Amino acid sequence: MKAIMVMFDSLNRHMLPPYGCDFVHAPNFERLAEKAIQFNRSYVGSMPCMPARRELHTGRYNFLHRSWGPLEPFDESMPELLKKAGVYTHLVTDHQHYFEDGGGTYHTRYNSWEFMRGQEGDTWKGQVENPTIPETAKAQTGMPMWRQDWVNRQHLIREEDMPQAKTFAAGLEFIDTNHRANNWFLQIETFDPHEPFFTQQKYKDLYPHDYVGKHFDWPDYSFVTQNPEEVQHCRYEYAALVSMCDHYLGTVLDKMDALNLWDDTLLIVNTDHGFLLGEKDWWAKMVQPMYNEVAHTPLFIWDPRCKLAGETREALVQTIDLAPTLLEFFDVPIPETMEGVSLRDSIQHDALTREAGLFGQHGSHVNVTDGRYVYMRGPTPKNEPLFDYTLMPTRMRQRFTPEELQGIELVAPFAFSKDCSTLKAEAKAMINPYIYGTLLFDLEADPQQENPLQDEVLERKMIGHLLALMKKNDAPAEQYERLGLPLSGDVDASHLRCSEKRAAAPDQIGQTPVVWQGKGKSLYYGFLGAMPVGVKRQFELGFEQALNTSKKQELNQDDVLELFQTIIPKENYGMVNFVSHFVLAKGL
Repeated sequence: MKAIMVMFDSLNRHMLPPYGCDFVHAPNFERLAEKAIQFNRSYVGSMPCMPARRELHTGRYNFLHRSWGPLEPFDESMPELLKKAGVYTHLVTDHQHYFEDGGGTYHTRYNSWEFMRGQEGDTWKGQVENPTIPETAKAQTGMPMWRQDWVNRQHLIREEDMPQAKTFAAGLEFIDTNHRANNWFLQIETFDPHEPFFTQQKYKDLYPHDYVGKHFDWPDYSFVTQNPEEVQHCRYEYAALVSMCDHYLGTVLDKMDALNLWDDTLLIVNTDHGFLLGEKDWWAKMVQPMYNEVAHTPLFIWDPRCKLAGETREALVQTIDLAPTLLEFFDVPIPETMEGVSLRDSIQHDALTREAGLFGQHGSHVNVTDGRYVYMRGPTPKNEPLFDYTLMPTRMRQRFTPEELQGIELVAPFAFSKDCSTLKAEAKAMINPYIYGTLLFDLEADPQQENPLQDEVLERKMIGHLLALMKKNDAPAEQYERLGLPLSGDVDASHLRCSEKRAAAPDQIGQTPVVWQGKGKSLYYGFLGAMPVGVKRQFELGFEQALNTSKKQELNQDDVLELFQTIIPKENYGMVNFVSHFVLAKGL
């Protein structure tokens, strides 16, 4: 038996024709839907990129214990388990995060691997002088990653030079070399259609439109501030990159046809998460609630054992199910630490996988869905306490700082850590989700998630699902405190949040009494949540000192902004504008 996984990054379910999109040119995704089983209730688990890949290996949620990071020494790795069982595993990828500090233990779990350079800000080509950049794009290049991307683009003129094209070519080469052999797993993984939405002109030509605005193929992780023409142009840029992905997906389907691999080869086509393209006035992911545009993902599976094709499934499935699905296919035992389940029965007859599924990112909302309702549990005002539990102290592109490590302690093992104690280090969320509140949506009545519900009976039910899944995941005790939920005992009225008026506030900052007015409280805690770890305490002390100096005891949003002007570090102005825009413009 053989298996092929074709994995994309940031592939939007709602931009694919099999899921109802009527303008994206993607005939090979339509072809795939005719040849495989299409899952209609597939959800992420841990977000974003590397946490999702840790789930792909371990079959277990990790976002309650750890932010972005490598595989831990105690983690069970699906490719490694296959390798140990005699199944040859090979990874071809252009996903540069595997080769940064926070991703360095994934690719070495495979028997062999290949890496294609040049995606996003991959530190690939060296150039001392600044690259040539379109005048209308220069404002975007203040960050090193943006500059590096423009250096890389100079070397990606021809389609065959682009990382995605090279990745699929390497995958097809592996298939050509090994299709007569048995017992292998190939993972073809491309970073596309992740931003920047950089592709060849022939794919852009599929979406003709009049546009004379600035160069715009890389939206910020923020609110939409562009005009409608710019937003639509960026959506077309994304669509063009999806069409490129569709083309290369087609090369895999063609190869399976040519070599008759459908008889003995499992095919999984998936993604790690989606991406907001102006919906709800948002770009991207991670800085807003995890709406369905991000959390609800496409998934297609062909299983040669049952040979069912062209059908859809309604079972609630998640990323954590892919590892056990592959292990079961190759008759490799599934470790007890895996929370996912094999999807064989769901493929065959839409068998129920779970009552509810958990999803989220470290320090943000903790979300749960039963397939119809989505409950987004927000934190208490300070979004604390929050810790990383790790034996691999690295983040996305850097190691933990000495300052972060000075306060660490060794704590008791978790149920999944094989009797290994872990380091407990204070962590910091990207942004404090308190400003968004707790949200409950009925996807059947409100598929666009525009009208949050206030239903105490339903909220209690969803909290029940949430608590059961957190306990099954052996979530740290402080996560319950952070979310204002009981570690044990019953849920009562004090734990309900959907109808909460977030005006109840601490009556002091430090030793200074405060009476909150208007949106002052939300603005203060929003800024507090936006501060980097190394600045946060200094910021709190600075604000307290400024408050004492001002002799104010009543604070509305204007007062908070005025005090911030005296203490906020200049390098944090971008996040200041971000938070104030959300709180003041969105009516929180």
